[in-house]
Amino acid sequence: MKEKIITIKVDGALQGQWSHLLLELNLMKKAWKSFGVDINMKAPGLKNVLTHGTRVNDTATKNRQSGK
Repeated sequence: MKEKIITIKVDGALQGQWSHLLLELNLMKKAWKSFGVDINMKAPGLKNVLTHGTRVNDTATKNRQSGK
């Protein structure tokens, strides 16, 4: 099948809005993968946003002080 390209230009988005948009697109990418659709994303700061936005918050248990 022929490769299809979509270009999205975002203007006026705040940093939080931008990161949420990238995370939502990443969720769509994961959901469509099961249907055989391979989506490649390129965006400024994408790797950093996905690294911090998709990790499980398990640091709270590591930072707690142990009780006596």
